[in-house]
Amino acid sequence: MKRIFSLLLIISMVLMTTGCRGNIATSGDSSNYKIGIVTGTVSQGEEEYQAAKQILSEYGSDKIVTATYPDNFSTETEATIAQVVGLASDKDVKAIVFVQAVPGTAAAIDKVRETRPDMLFICGVVAEDPATVASKADICLLVDEISMGTSVIEQAVKQGAKTFVHISFARHLSYATIAARRELFVKNCEKLGIEYVEATAPDPTGDAGVSGAQQWIIENIPEYVKQYGKDTAFFSTNCAMQEPLIRTIAEQNAIFPQQCCPSPYHGYPAAMGIDVTGHEGDVDYMLDSITSKVADYGNTGRMSTWNVPVNMLMVKSGVKYAIEYCEGRTKGTVDEEVLFKIFNDVAGGQDVKVSNYVDETKGTLDNFYLLLCPYHDF
Repeated sequence: MKRIFSLLLIISMVLMTTGCRGNIATSGDSSNYKIGIVTGTVSQGEEEYQAAKQILSEYGSDKIVTATYPDNFSTETEATIAQVVGLASDKDVKAIVFVQAVPGTAAAIDKVRETRPDMLFICGVVAEDPATVASKADICLLVDEISMGTSVIEQAVKQGAKTFVHISFARHLSYATIAARRELFVKNCEKLGIEYVEATAPDPTGDAGVSGAQQWIIENIPEYVKQYGKDTAFFSTNCAMQEPLIRTIAEQNAIFPQQCCPSPYHGYPAAMGIDVTGHEGDVDYMLDSITSKVADYGNTGRMSTWNVPVNMLMVKSGVKYAIEYCEGRTKGTVDEEVLFKIFNDVAGGQDVKVSNYVDETKGTLDNFYLLLCPYHDF
């Protein structure tokens, strides 16, 4: 009898420790759940903020609850943690989608796990140590910036480029990711038979400031086009340079594969004079408007970006996956078949390339995914 009791006790302990988070399908009342979404504010992360608003409108407040982290998130981590804990205090919240996963994310997950070990966490745009966040969250998402070293050059060649100009500055080139991507740019230009040109612009954080860096773009892009011809593709590593870069390239009828952070909303609306009032978060409207403006410049087929803002994709995919999980249609917390299909669906049925993050010390992180989205040609 003692043996039977001991066996039952062991089984019950195993179930208690693994039943909530093991690699098994979810169960229970699949209709009794809510999903929390944590994003930046309009000023710090409009794409993900608008995505959260759209999802709230689609599913209603009985299924979706939202919160924003503070604009000064790097110094106000306690406020970020408090927002996440606040969402988790609602017992009906079964999953939290966190985009961008700013500093404080790992600590917030730890705090929630103290009372809600069953909470599903999906974190996008991970800003803390990847291995640390991957060890705490269920699913992590990030743009595959290094693989852009191949995809950008292939896109430029497709658009007719004979020369590729890489615009950056010393501070950015000291970053491991940017340096590794630059090496791939050089390698792939040589492989595909186009000339690689390194251009050094002023650092926007230096004495010249943002205005000086933007003025450099306005003055120098026409000179590069004059020297190398219109079949010259340009890529800049800095966000502040995108608006004047896009406008000047359109005026010069040169080639623009993508921004440093590819999205229809990054640089294009201001560069092209597109009014987004009443169309916030409407990706199709933005793509159509940009296409029309590029045609007005006579540059059709020579400018592009990703067909979906990747931060929006992370939010929407995260929520759709959380719904599948809460309703028992996934094989445990990480079901790649379900997740990858959702990526493609959110990207308009096109193929999103997914790979795993490889950490220098921890190796391949099985639940940390890097994304490359399809291009949209204007």
